[in-house]
Amino acid sequence: MDDVTSTTFDGGRRDAVAGTGDNRGMDFSAEARLAHAGTERTAGAPLAPPLLAASTYVSQGEPDPERGYGRMANPGWTAVEKALAAIEGPGAVAVSFASGQAASMALMLSLAAGRSRIVFPPDGYYNTRALADRLRPHGAEAVVADQLDLAAVGQALRAGPSVLWAETPTNPLLRVADLSALGELAAATAAPFVVDNTVATALLQKPLEFGALASMYSLTKAISGHSDVLGGAVVTRDEDLARDLRDWRTAGGGIPGPFESWLVLRGMKTLDLRITRQSENASRIADFLAAHPRVTAVHYPGLRPSAAAKAQMPRGFGPLLSFELAGAAADADAVVAAAQLVVAATSLGGVESSWERRARWAGETAPETLIRLSAGIEPVEDLLADIGAALNAKPEPRATDLGAASYALLAVIASLA
Repeated sequence: MDDVTSTTFDGGRRDAVAGTGDNRGMDFSAEARLAHAGTERTAGAPLAPPLLAASTYVSQGEPDPERGYGRMANPGWTAVEKALAAIEGPGAVAVSFASGQAASMALMLSLAAGRSRIVFPPDGYYNTRALADRLRPHGAEAVVADQLDLAAVGQALRAGPSVLWAETPTNPLLRVADLSALGELAAATAAPFVVDNTVATALLQKPLEFGALASMYSLTKAISGHSDVLGGAVVTRDEDLARDLRDWRTAGGGIPGPFESWLVLRGMKTLDLRITRQSENASRIADFLAAHPRVTAVHYPGLRPSAAAKAQMPRGFGPLLSFELAGAAADADAVVAAAQLVVAATSLGGVESSWERRARWAGETAPETLIRLSAGIEPVEDLLADIGAALNAKPEPRATDLGAASYALLAVIASLA
């Protein structure tokens, strides 16, 4: 056995390794760090981090912030947070939460003081805007501005002290905003710049490198990747913001459970493999759909990548795409229901491909026939065969339609008599 003296491979560097090779203090790629995230390096330590399911600890005298009460800290959160920070880059700090919405709420409340507005894209995740509306009595007003229209964004930011909340690619229309340009507008107006990076993950896009104060994630989606856990996180290089976020988490109780953190960390170890395969599958599916006669529009950043998309997402464009069908909502519902492999479900980023007609959700800003598809890791030829067959589906005739058809048939018969 190698004489390994470092304690954890926590997303930075291996502390010290004694042996034949001189690899002390080596820096490693984010992908390598993820595979070893949370791994202890002392002799006899388990490779998978143990679960610590404790709500309280033996304690007297001066409280230990790491061992005071279960709402304050957990080793499972720490392992996830170190892994997330490692992907985002040097100086990053992560704070994890029970869900993406809990992370968003803590971030909005942390930035609300002295600011009257949060500027959102019109086609981003609708629950984020709904959350901001609910927080209006305690913070800033939700304002919508097309974030591909820089003049409109600038005007919205100058109208009052604001937070600029971007999402790119957006969900469900997959529009890519220019993060560098938005960052410049935010800096010019002293607006904190936040990016919801859930769709791309930090392996494909690093908002902090383009001027963002913070990246927000739903860990439920591609980062954990197995459709079995809820979680959220904020990553920043601002220590004061990270401290505020932890305080909101402790006070508000939006804490991740130890088992949920264990599941997130386990999923993150294969994130590089999954997001690469999913991006490749999504690209092939987008090309297929773009050539299909029933499809009127395909939304995917990689189909005709903009300059911003190329600059911000050099490794790939993620697992999510959407497309619109000719016809009505019933036609799209019939296609979704006809699939044998792609699952009819909400959410995104799982190992299994899923899709849904997005406008079935109240409040969603999507065309009636838009189907959002999250590409999984299945062989792409199987996915194309299943999607192609499903696109042949037609809605079942309604009873009123059958009645009308019967009357029409009788009319034809009468005219022949």
